[in-house]
Amino acid sequence: MKKVSIIDVAKRAEVSVSTVSLVLRQKGKISEATIARVQAAIEELGYVHNVAAANLRASTSNLIGLIVHDFNDAFSTRVTASVVQALEAQGFMVFLTQPSDNPQRLEQCLLSFTRQGVAGVIYLAANATRDTLPEVIENCPLPLVAISQSPLQSARDLVMRDNRQAGSLVTRYLIERGHRNIAYIGGGKDCLIRQQRLLGYQAALKQYGMPWREEFTPACADETHAASLATRELLEANNKITALLCHSPNAIIGCIDGIQQVGRTVGKDVFLTQQVSLAGFEDMMHVNLTSPSFTYVSSASDETGRQAASLMVRKIREPELAAQRITLSGQLVVRGSA
Repeated sequence: MKKVSIIDVAKRAEVSVSTVSLVLRQKGKISEATIARVQAAIEELGYVHNVAAANLRASTSNLIGLIVHDFNDAFSTRVTASVVQALEAQGFMVFLTQPSDNPQRLEQCLLSFTRQGVAGVIYLAANATRDTLPEVIENCPLPLVAISQSPLQSARDLVMRDNRQAGSLVTRYLIERGHRNIAYIGGGKDCLIRQQRLLGYQAALKQYGMPWREEFTPACADETHAASLATRELLEANNKITALLCHSPNAIIGCIDGIQQVGRTVGKDVFLTQQVSLAGFEDMMHVNLTSPSFTYVSSASDETGRQAASLMVRKIREPELAAQRITLSGQLVVRGSA
């Protein structure tokens, strides 16, 4: 069977080849009647538009490269889904890859993107212990937008979470509920996300004239056993603590276990000394598996993906656009745990 060409479509629709091309690329001022005639001819003949070949001819591309490091991380997964959905809605396709931060692998990844003719790259940073992008990403010759859960020092376009705002928001909520002894569980000492949240936590304490107590903010490995042990030791040494901020999903589970081990329960009644209120920072499946349900500050993951996609499209269409830094705030979701 002969392959249907754009010439065949033009003949059937009784228009020029250039008109068919403009309709396919959604360019130019073409009447609705002409567009309908061309589309009818395409459907009737079964014409398949080769987007990749058209991109090469026009030196343009509807491909966006997306670099993701950890699909086990709920934030990364939700951001990825949001980025893909937002880009597809604007006619782009996503070329997804998952290298490590190894410079050679990243360089090979960018080379592959270049060969595929991508129009730009979105990089989802994964290392919360460094405030810079990998050198090969920082020097990427393509339009690039970086997404990060922690603050970055970079000249590139950035979309970041406001962890300081999150820490302040949830701490102020607990104070306003009557809590006066609030602790923070989890995160390594070198974790930038933890450091920023603690700045917000400390600012809220200061705002209400409450002291900062370093022993109330134990760092620990991001695993349930470590968080459980830290919680138990903290509550045994300070039985007046009535609220805990959980750094991560593992910290949530560990805190619940540690609370139970010292004979206390999870709840929002600050006047019942056996109850400990729990709050945290993530909007993910784990918060719906606890009993009572978990109070948290959302990570704004869906909005992060939409903002990154929108900025990527702007960078492609406006190459001279100055570098943008977008910082997104989370929202407090109050449930039964605090």
